[in-house]
Amino acid sequence: MSSAAEQEAVAGHQAAGNGRQAAAVNGTRRAAPPPAVPAWPGAPTPLGARFRVGPDGVAGTNFALWAGGAEGVELCLFDEAGKESRVRLAELTHEIWHGFVPGVLPGQRYGYRVHGRWDPWTGARWNPAKLLLDPYARAVDGDYGLPPEVYGHVRDWPQQHVADTVRDDRDSAPFVPKGVVVHDDDDWSDDRRPKTPWADSVIYELHVKGFTRLHPDIPEELRGTYAGLAHPAAIEHLVRLGVTAVELLPVHQFAHEDHLLRRSLRNYWGYNSIGYFAPHAAYAASGTRGQQVGEFKRMVRALHAAGIEVILDVVYNHTAEAGELGPTLSLKGIDNRGYYRLQDDARRYADYTGCGNTLHVVQPQVLRLITDSLRYWVTEMGVDGFRFDLAAALARSMHDVDMLSPFLAVIAQDPVLRRVKLIAEPWDVGSGGYQVGAFPPLWTEWNDRYRNAVRDFWRHALPDVREMGYRLSGSSDLYAWGGRRPYASVNFVTAHDGFTLRDLVSYERKHNEANGEGNRDGTDDNRAWNCGAEGETDDEGVRALRRRQLRNLLTTLLLSTGVPMLVAGDELGRTQRGNNNAYCQDNEISWVDWSLLQEPGWRALFELTSRLIALRHRHPVLRRRAFFSGRAQTADGLRDLAWFTSRGTEMTEQDWYAPAATLGMYLSGRDIPGRDELGEQILDDSFLAVLHAGEGPVSFVLPGPPWAARYEVVVDTSLEEQGEAPGVEHPAGTEITVPARAVLLLRVAG
Repeated sequence: MSSAAEQEAVAGHQAAGNGRQAAAVNGTRRAAPPPAVPAWPGAPTPLGARFRVGPDGVAGTNFALWAGGAEGVELCLFDEAGKESRVRLAELTHEIWHGFVPGVLPGQRYGYRVHGRWDPWTGARWNPAKLLLDPYARAVDGDYGLPPEVYGHVRDWPQQHVADTVRDDRDSAPFVPKGVVVHDDDDWSDDRRPKTPWADSVIYELHVKGFTRLHPDIPEELRGTYAGLAHPAAIEHLVRLGVTAVELLPVHQFAHEDHLLRRSLRNYWGYNSIGYFAPHAAYAASGTRGQQVGEFKRMVRALHAAGIEVILDVVYNHTAEAGELGPTLSLKGIDNRGYYRLQDDARRYADYTGCGNTLHVVQPQVLRLITDSLRYWVTEMGVDGFRFDLAAALARSMHDVDMLSPFLAVIAQDPVLRRVKLIAEPWDVGSGGYQVGAFPPLWTEWNDRYRNAVRDFWRHALPDVREMGYRLSGSSDLYAWGGRRPYASVNFVTAHDGFTLRDLVSYERKHNEANGEGNRDGTDDNRAWNCGAEGETDDEGVRALRRRQLRNLLTTLLLSTGVPMLVAGDELGRTQRGNNNAYCQDNEISWVDWSLLQEPGWRALFELTSRLIALRHRHPVLRRRAFFSGRAQTADGLRDLAWFTSRGTEMTEQDWYAPAATLGMYLSGRDIPGRDELGEQILDDSFLAVLHAGEGPVSFVLPGPPWAARYEVVVDTSLEEQGEAPGVEHPAGTEITVPARAVLLLRVAG
């Protein structure tokens, strides 16, 4: 904290008049306020801007804003020329400022100015010179450029260590986006949600812009938009691949960080939210005066019609306002202390996210904001679930992660939210933030231990094979408690954050120079193997090995128990040229390159992936709803799950605790728990999967009775192109040769 003398010096400047200070430091004065417009009392609920027909049949919009500690709130309305009119919201009910303004119709742009004390030393950062985005705005018009005027403090104050305590009185209205009044009366009666059971789900993580920007069959004017994703050409690829859900990288309205804009870069991923109700305007082809809302809904309907669910990646752990040196865009200027976690030194923010601030979810108004947003996207925008970025930050009570926290408790009892798909990224960057396996039964989780184990196995770096066994069979060591099921584990090898699948087998070191951070950003823990050459190469032997490793990784993922998640373009061999942190690369580095489908090798990878997903859909033994027991259910000794060494013998305790390049996994289709919709026992084929990560071929003895009498080869990843199936049969007891670095999937044929 700064000294008392420094506080007094800053306070002296403020007392002398911030108008004079701003004129001296910034060369401009705050403009005189425009004339006021009268408002009727209106109602404190619902929050946000709601168009309606008021008393006496008068049409207008009700505005309601929670600003607990504020001394006054002005609603600011903007005409087509940008001229501002202000409306004083005089009514205050339970800390909500509200008013009904006759004649305000859908399409109207607006914002707020909130009055109160400027005392950053105690966390109070009210500054009516800053136009603030309504947290409940359903559409946003414009983009953030983050010039000095949008900061509540004087950025270039000579004493930088106290700069955030000196108020900047310049008007930010010309430089910030505005909320848009939206009229929404869509009841979704014509929509049919797929409602795919968790165990049957295959998730496809994609970026709305990156997936569609280069697609040759999508009209140019629709590429990079919600309408582009709704286009038949985009949906055709998803249907042919066989995925059941798309998980969209953030589509809430977000802002670009100042340090990126100064380097002529932009936030591409979108993990910098500022509007939790508004579809990101830059992804709209039809307009940004509310048209983006309808366009998003049409996209959801089109995906639903194809049997594909829509899951949103949501960022409720922090906002784009960063820390004390960040801009004042919305919550910081509405009630800084009411929305954000502050340190004991209230001038500073508690940062469990690595992004400068953390929303204070224990506060009722913050919890209400988040849950109102979630319900809105389900009931009025049609989405089917959410993946929560840094979910451990949301589960913190006062400081520690608490699985009985208010956020998790509210979700568990909410009649809308408890029925949709909920996926946690089960960690944050704070102390005690790693919580894989700890979320309650309603939740599924990104399982990074699966990712690490599979990567290590295929680069032959696992210290013991036990870890791989757990991950292949549903991670019962993490999730077999409290009624959780194998589908609590979202299995993935790659995600948006890190190498693409192709880069995972082509690079061992990150190559993030294009990000402009001296290659310091991004993880160094890649668990990657470049197959003998760093980066792209003309060596056909290396290239063939890389394609085989891709087939191994995808086959492993799609044969594992749990919910598989693919990343858009991995099935085509998409590369980011070794960039493992492409969050700021809104260009060909990040966009899906559809020309890869014209190359035979990458086309074959797509066909294999599609065939594996279809195999998974056909066989319930590959998507179990309950954990394996590992015990014999009948006198013949056959068990639902068994593990074999290359000798054809069952693995011993000693085998599990040793490194191994070869692992056999037997899945019995005779012992699947549960019944089908008609109450009949579920029966399926049985399979033997042989995974071999060694650099040379290995002999493998096929287990005999009771496991099988003979086997048919269904998948062989050593083959570049497989057609429908290899189709070779082997009697039990045969010693077969498993090629180097390959997966064989054999169906029990008798």
